[in-house]
Amino acid sequence: MEILQIVLQVLLGITSLLLTLLILLHKGRGGGVSDMFGGGMSSTLGSSGVAERNLNRITIILGLIWITCIILLGLITKFQGA
Repeated sequence: MEILQIVLQVLLGITSLLLTLLILLHKGRGGGVSDMFGGGMSSTLGSSGVAERNLNRITIILGLIWITCIILLGLITKFQGA
C-alpha cells in the first residue's frame, strides 16, 4: 500500500505543476490579473480556436486526474490508520 501512496503523491505533484502551467497558458477573458500584465492587448490579436479547445481538454483531464489522486490519497490515509 505504501508504493501506491508514493506513486499517487508523485502523480499529484506532477499534475499540480502541469495544471498551474496550463492554467497560466489560457488566454485572459478580461477584467482579471491577465489584463494587469497586458493580457487584454494580446487576447484581441486572436489565437487558434483549435489550440484553445485542446488546451481546455488537457486542463480538464489533468484536473480530473488531480482530484482523483487527492480522493484516493485521502481514502488511503483514512483506512491506513484503522
